[in-house]
Amino acid sequence: MLRIEELEAVLPAMVPWRAAAGRGVDWAVLDAALGTALPSDFRALAEAYPVLVVDDFLTVSVPRPGTEALWASEARDDEILQDLFEMGDTGDYVPFPQPGGLISWASSSSGDSFYWRTSPADPDAWPVVVRGDNGDWSEFPVGAVAFLAGVYGRTIDVGGMPGDFPGHDPQVVGLSDDAH
Repeated sequence: MLRIEELEAVLPAMVPWRAAAGRGVDWAVLDAALGTALPSDFRALAEAYPVLVVDDFLTVSVPRPGTEALWASEARDDEILQDLFEMGDTGDYVPFPQPGGLISWASSSSGDSFYWRTSPADPDAWPVVVRGDNGDWSEFPVGAVAFLAGVYGRTIDVGGMPGDFPGHDPQVVGLSDDAH
């Protein structure tokens, strides 16, 4: 499992947004509301960083302290994914909480969605699944932090993304926990 420091090395513009003392996400509330634990790399990312927007394109959605149940509810009731599933536009993927269902953790301003496939049972083994705005589905056998590090370190290529993704000097904005 990739450490956050390895992501920071390839995406240094995120470092100023790091919460030195941790953010205090109540994982017990989130896990209970969601019905599953989340991968440990994502938990570490969510403890260290607020919601991050990279190059005004990719938004990494982490739970804000005090809104864990809301984050879990939005993850369980992903209307866009449910609509795609009902239209038969999810390939072999299903929405969570179905077994092996998808949970969203990031999105792009172009309509791309980034998920975990919740199978196998160990959240730390969940692969990343990407649905491009062109309707193509891709699966990567890594966690969210390793995926981001691979994309911004240019070792993972995500088909169907804009030609300028990722940017050569990605800028990062952290959204304040007080923003909502």
